[in-house]
Amino acid sequence: MPTIKQYMENYDCAIEATLDVIGGKWKGIILGHLMNETLRYSDIKRLMPKITPRTLTRQLRELERDGIISRNVYPQVPPKVEYSVTPLGKTLDSIARLLSEWGDEHIATVMENRLKNERLPNES
Repeated sequence: MPTIKQYMENYDCAIEATLDVIGGKWKGIILGHLMNETLRYSDIKRLMPKITPRTLTRQLRELERDGIISRNVYPQVPPKVEYSVTPLGKTLDSIARLLSEWGDEHIATVMENRLKNERLPNES
């Protein structure tokens, strides 16, 4: 089993380590939904209709594995499972807010740049 030091050696910088924890298309969105309230799986799925069940399950497991969210299973029938952000996960709140603000402010410019700089299929 690898040591913490061996895990840490996988990263060249702290940004890389942070993006490993929260990066990708869905983790930030999941965190955004969970940042202010506890939600059940079906609630998260309803809020994110484009995510597949398999991907949602995998992303939740990875966030739980890293201690960013917690999963609480209630012993009842049918089973009730709730997800919430841990104290460690709450430390990402300011990052999430900044990313959201940046997107609100700059996404139109980014999309204009993409359209302007896309190459047509017959261009080389």
